[in-house]
Amino acid sequence: MSFPTTLDHELSRVVEKVQHGERLTLEDGLTLYHSPDLLTIAQLANQVNLKKNGDRVYFIQNMYINPTNVCEAKCAFCGFRRSPGEDGAYTMTPDEVLEYVGERFTDGIREFHIVGGHNHTVPFDYYLNTISILKKHYPNVTIKAYTGAEIEFFARMTGRSMEAVLKELIDAGLDSMPGGGAEILTERYRAKMSPDKASTDQWLEAHRIAHNLGLKTHATMLYGSIETLEERLIHMIRVRELQDETNGFLVFIPLAIQPRSVNASIRRRTSAMDDMRTIAISRLMLDNFPHIKAYFINIGTQLAQLSMQFGASDLHGTLVEERISHAAGALTQTALTIDELVWLIKGANRVPVERDTFYNEIKVY
Repeated sequence: MSFPTTLDHELSRVVEKVQHGERLTLEDGLTLYHSPDLLTIAQLANQVNLKKNGDRVYFIQNMYINPTNVCEAKCAFCGFRRSPGEDGAYTMTPDEVLEYVGERFTDGIREFHIVGGHNHTVPFDYYLNTISILKKHYPNVTIKAYTGAEIEFFARMTGRSMEAVLKELIDAGLDSMPGGGAEILTERYRAKMSPDKASTDQWLEAHRIAHNLGLKTHATMLYGSIETLEERLIHMIRVRELQDETNGFLVFIPLAIQPRSVNASIRRRTSAMDDMRTIAISRLMLDNFPHIKAYFINIGTQLAQLSMQFGASDLHGTLVEERISHAAGALTQTALTIDELVWLIKGANRVPVERDTFYNEIKVY
């Protein structure tokens, strides 16, 4: 694929590195963030993705489950958490989780995506039993549960190591881990935005241990608040380095931060340009990640469709009911049907592929 001959010197240098398969540095990432030529960056990311994944774009039939919103942490960006006894606070018992799933389950669902608050008012057995009851009744559904930050919380709560906690969860039926709790993996950011949660090193270590125990996991990045562009790139480089070490990440998910209210001004939301640029840069920086996901919950369905030309190869899933971003002020749909996902992917001239959690192909549309 050819690029314009009028590119500025710095961007030309990055294009050349990518075309020669050379790894990009933090400085290269800054060049991509500062360049006005977004379409060349999109073209470059698209080229990289097509080389990795061809014209296939993946989605899954999954269900989000948020068993509790009671949380000891007070993250600055969260509209979901409640304190014990606060109006709107809830904790579903494992039996209630099972009932919730039973009322919404359809035969095609292949994954339960479980995250919630760091609820310190219930014992660790609560979290084990939530998984084991679902695995007992839905043995063929993959359980993707508990973020790296939750794993650190469980370890702290029980006085056990993260490895011991993860082994118990795996015995209960844990198959994979979501990528949340990462936010931005620098201590300056975490001290301001999520001081009560796992540190950078602890989040990375939770995933390192999970990978070494045989779990494949996910990685997210919550961008659009107080972080610098350098910090976004440091975050990408840190997960890239862990991927070099373990090859345990399946996908990287840039998450646009949501304002605390649905009535917030558009100036409080990330811009379409930043969303598309960040997806493209993620694809270019994370050369060892198979997939970059466009999360329609945060950026909307139309930008998610456009992102397939910016390096994204995954459109997430059906979800059934998303709560956390919508509690914060997301304006998007809480779920999509298979027909809608297929329509979005075909509309981008890509081939829709239904997958399982581990990117095994179930059906090509």
